[in-house]
Amino acid sequence: MSQFQVRTDLALETREKFEEDNVEIKGVRVEEECREESEIKITTMVIETENGAKAMGKPKGTYITLEAASLDSQDEDYHREVSVELARLIQRLLPEKKDPVSVLVAGLGNREVTPDALGPRVVDNMLITRHVLKEFGKYAFGEEEVHAVSGIVPGVMAQTGMESQEIIRGVVEETKPDVMIAIDALAARSTRRLSRTIQITDTGINPGSGVGNHRHGLSRETIGIPVIAIGVPTVVDAATIVNDTMHTLIQAMEENSHLKTLSAGLNALNEMEKYELIRELLSPQLNTMFVTPKDIDESVKRLSFTISEGLNIAFA
Repeated sequence: MSQFQVRTDLALETREKFEEDNVEIKGVRVEEECREESEIKITTMVIETENGAKAMGKPKGTYITLEAASLDSQDEDYHREVSVELARLIQRLLPEKKDPVSVLVAGLGNREVTPDALGPRVVDNMLITRHVLKEFGKYAFGEEEVHAVSGIVPGVMAQTGMESQEIIRGVVEETKPDVMIAIDALAARSTRRLSRTIQITDTGINPGSGVGNHRHGLSRETIGIPVIAIGVPTVVDAATIVNDTMHTLIQAMEENSHLKTLSAGLNALNEMEKYELIRELLSPQLNTMFVTPKDIDESVKRLSFTISEGLNIAFA
């Protein structure tokens, strides 16, 4: 049955699923902040225990979700606000260490596939400083303290024949950064979160997991340094479309006196029965299909600038 479950990389959506089923998760602490003037909502979820991690299906650690209703707009001032907020959240997750720090930014994904090109494009827009510091020293920037920022785009296995983890681990061993920032595109459970949500976590990342293409993970345990992962959902799978459609259909039926009885029948289905219904609706071909918005080119371009600007502010 698991192959028909709605996939999501967002810890917030996993928690919401438990709330929908009226299930309380012990060992998981949640805090919310709202910026009403900028319509930005920040949810911090901390998985504190092994039982909480097992229930959530995610490692122990901190997961911060930034939701911005207008993140898909072309308002440059608004994106600047998001970048400043993102910089603050990144600095919250940085390990305690003397300044300045050496940072490796890894842009995960396939540059040739637009919904998966977020990571490479963020690195393209980054202010890279490590080579200048090595050549001319910190005074080349006219500052007393300058973070050494380097970047890498490891590509995907189909392009290189190597795991991203293998490439990055070799770079880490050679350059010895203090922390790594991994940028990747994610999959969401809800279409309303596409290109409007940024997740930041200190637990690392598993490239390709959102589309069922599991690769070796990038974390402190696998590469030897702290890993902060930043991701934005750019795709949803076919099961998500069916799930959203079913939810909307039930709501419409409840408002129609002639169809109210039928809606009550659908509402009575438990999650396993709903997944069975989705399985019957989806052919094997549709079950492997992922959908992205038609304006994804512009969205990825804007988001890559927003995230890179946040990183530049954090490490400027």
